[in-house]
Amino acid sequence: MNRTIDTLSEVDAGDEREFPDVEEAARHLRALSNPSRLFLLCALANGEKCVGELERASGMGQAYVSQQLARLRQDGIVEATREGRKVSYALSDSRVAPILTVLQAQYTAIP
Repeated sequence: MNRTIDTLSEVDAGDEREFPDVEEAARHLRALSNPSRLFLLCALANGEKCVGELERASGMGQAYVSQQLARLRQDGIVEATREGRKVSYALSDSRVAPILTVLQAQYTAIP
């Protein structure tokens, strides 16, 4: 059953109908709960970037940035494109960008 819930008030705790994407939403929220991954996602919300750009923006080492990007790829949140030796990353799930926009609006310290 695929049913869109427009507001939380539509969810009845006694309702046994399934919220079909709850597991995926929880996986995305777990990915966003890591400060390093959140920083990288906010940087990618502004457009595609290569690992070197993300390194410089974050101050994190290349290996750590790559590890976090691999996790985000595994979760289906970012995608990679390769041009020769250069690998660029971009958001791949359009549902994540609005979440990042709200977080950036509420917590202005995020880039």
